[in-house]
Amino acid sequence: MSSVVAAPSADAGAAASGRAGIVWRVRRRIASHPDALVALALAALIVAIAFVARSGSVLSRTTLVELLLTLLGAAIVAVALVARPPGRRLWGGLTLLLFAALAVWTALSIAWSVQPSDSWEAANLTLAYLATFAGALALAQVAPARWRGVLAAVVLASVVLCAWSLLVKSFPSISSLDLYARLRAPFDYWNAVGLMAALGIPGCLWLGARRDGHAALSALAAPALGLLLVALLLSYGRGPLLAAVVATGCWFAIVPLRLRGAAVLATAGAGAAIVCAWAFSNDALTKDGTPLDVRADAGHSLGLLLLALLVVLLLAGLALSFAMSRSALAPPTRRALGATLLAALALVPLAGIGALAASQRGLTGSISHGWHQLTDPNAQQPANAPGRLASVGGVRARYWDNGFTIWREQPWLGVGADGYATARKPIQPDRLRVRHAHGYVPQTLADLGLVGMGLSVALLIAWLGAAARATGVRPRRRWGAWLLALARTRDARLRPAARPRQPQTPERIGLMTLATTAIAFGVHSTVDWTWFVPGTAVTGLVAAAWVAGRGPLGELAPSRAAGPRRRATMHARAALAAVVAVAGLAAAWTIWQPQRSAQANDAALAALADGQAQTALADAQDAADRNPLSIDPLLTLAAAQRAAHQTAAARSTFERIVRLQPANPESWLRFGEFEAAEGHPQRALRLLAAALYLDPRGPEAQSAYAQAQQRAAQP
Repeated sequence: MSSVVAAPSADAGAAASGRAGIVWRVRRRIASHPDALVALALAALIVAIAFVARSGSVLSRTTLVELLLTLLGAAIVAVALVARPPGRRLWGGLTLLLFAALAVWTALSIAWSVQPSDSWEAANLTLAYLATFAGALALAQVAPARWRGVLAAVVLASVVLCAWSLLVKSFPSISSLDLYARLRAPFDYWNAVGLMAALGIPGCLWLGARRDGHAALSALAAPALGLLLVALLLSYGRGPLLAAVVATGCWFAIVPLRLRGAAVLATAGAGAAIVCAWAFSNDALTKDGTPLDVRADAGHSLGLLLLALLVVLLLAGLALSFAMSRSALAPPTRRALGATLLAALALVPLAGIGALAASQRGLTGSISHGWHQLTDPNAQQPANAPGRLASVGGVRARYWDNGFTIWREQPWLGVGADGYATARKPIQPDRLRVRHAHGYVPQTLADLGLVGMGLSVALLIAWLGAAARATGVRPRRRWGAWLLALARTRDARLRPAARPRQPQTPERIGLMTLATTAIAFGVHSTVDWTWFVPGTAVTGLVAAAWVAGRGPLGELAPSRAAGPRRRATMHARAALAAVVAVAGLAAAWTIWQPQRSAQANDAALAALADGQAQTALADAQDAADRNPLSIDPLLTLAAAQRAAHQTAAARSTFERIVRLQPANPESWLRFGEFEAAEGHPQRALRLLAAALYLDPRGPEAQSAYAQAQQRAAQP
């Protein structure tokens, strides 16, 4: 009997032991591949941010991402403060300090902003970016060996997002309402798709050209790079193409794997060129407004062609990777191939110069015409077709010109963060409603003035210095001292010696690749508004922060402090970590308030639609208390007061709206419509005249003013 009872218990123990063994093996496998874990976790975060935030124009979506980034960044910094080895220098501290100063200045601009509610939201976004930058910098401090995981995450995230965009293009029924031919998913903005492809190109070059790592894994670089190039070209984005060219040029200039990288790029580029040439010749894939069934047929063909491209490039990548891993070129052969590659690259600009010289305008005339088209505010916007890749002009120059005009009115302080859209309305020459200046320089000058632009330039210089320190990419001679010595004497013995070459370690090459990824984001942000797109911005910020926080690769290991001193240091770090955690929670609460106000405002509108005036009054007042800088809850409150027959209170609310945002034409427009509805046409005319002055091309203001004139003319 005892044996019968003991048998089940023995089986249960064996099963439990087996489950424990499985868990142990999984933990051991994860522990043995920490880079893979970092890559998967970070790539999943970037992809999730891209799908949730999209273009960053919807408050509810952006708020969710900002909360995640702020809390996660604060938690990482708090943990890193305790876990960082004592005695190790805090690299990237100046860069982080300048970033914090820029965030503080952005928040302070609320005080003088023409649109304080938008400035609050812009400050929240900058604060979330600061937390992201600080978190990535802290990770580089405590886990510098995980650079492969960070670099692989950038590649993986860019490939996944671009693959999804091409999948939507191949199967348009996924997004049947999107009638544009350019790739837009998942960002709802084509240049963001192109930029994401450009951000992944340096990482793909590193993956295919690296000397360490398994050859089979490196072979994936060719199909991944081919996919990114196809997405880059099918987005028709000139800014992303410029960013990709600059980043690729920087990579080949500083990374000593040029022949390997050129082989991977040539292989992937040839396949991508074939696919894009076929796609560009297909009107169903390149023209807007094509019927869904026609787009579906062409999209299925594109999908099959992409699948064939991936298979062919995978086979070519395997052959290329194993060939490079098994045999090394002799130095003379390597030098000859390098010279040939440089000669081929030199022929590209020469061919371009020759083509311009042979054109009707000639070389100087073509350059002058191109510059005029680039800077002409009245230039025509090119069509959404492949031909736009070869054009120069566009409506972006108009947005830049408006930004510089706004800046001249408030040169030092600007009009407040994200106040460009409101300040542009009185001077805009068209009816286009744009929120951003499509360029970091005109946007920052218009919003934050010379002070904000100065902080941005100082931040850029500090990051460049940190990147040079981490990668070792510096001039090999002290040119100032060299020239001074040369002026004093011709004796070569007195000239400063060249800097010793740093060893080309895999980590140094990886840091160079991350630096070129950050450069790609910076170049594109200079000519577009992708700074406000969280998916692309987070990718660029993580790469930039890791390079800034890594420090020099030859740094000596920190020495352990004595017992009492170490305990005091740990106590101070723990206190600072607690402060960071509290600051993160406070920042998250601040970020959440505009969304809470919007939710209460929606509830008030719903109650107003159901005829519940008192409920609408309470909800609208809650919304106004949660976001005292926005006029939206006040407009709902005034509507609820009118529904409750509180005309005097509604008029008082409209007066409060005008005092809160006097530079916003919406304030005067709604007040004027209220007075017109209450039977005071003369008052309405005066108010609507102010709205028309602030927005002379606004169709709603024009219509309301014309109606008020007709009513005022009636006896």
